[in-house]
Amino acid sequence: MLRYLPFLLILAVWLYAFIDVLNTREDEVRKLPKLAWVFIVLLFGQVLVGPIAWFIAGRPRRNAPYGAVRADERRWVAPDDNPNFLKSLGGQDQRPADADEPPPASGDRDPRDTGPDDPPKSR
Repeated sequence: MLRYLPFLLILAVWLYAFIDVLNTREDEVRKLPKLAWVFIVLLFGQVLVGPIAWFIAGRPRRNAPYGAVRADERRWVAPDDNPNFLKSLGGQDQRPADADEPPPASGDRDPRDTGPDDPPKSR
C-alpha cells in the first residue's frame, strides 16, 4: 500500500492544479492564456512540471485586492485614506429619505407634529 502513495500524491496535485486552472477566470490568469495552461497541466501533469508551473507562474495572486496588478496597488489602504472611497461618500445625499420637504422656518411649526386636539397656530 505504501508503494502507491507517491502515485496518489502526484495524482492529487495534478487533479487539484487541473481543477484550479478550469475554475480560474480568464482575465485573472497570468503569463499565458487559460487554454495554454490547461494543456500544460494536462501534458506535463505526470511529472509535476505542469502543476508546479501553474502554481508558480500562472495562478492569480490571492492577496491582490480589487484586481490590483502592480506591487504598489496591492498594499492595504484604510477607508479614510482611500481616495476612491472618499469620492463615493461625497456623491451620496446625506439627508434621510423623508426629507424631501424643506425644513420649516424658525417660527413655524411642522404640520406633521400636530395632534388631533392640538390645532395649528395661526399668525
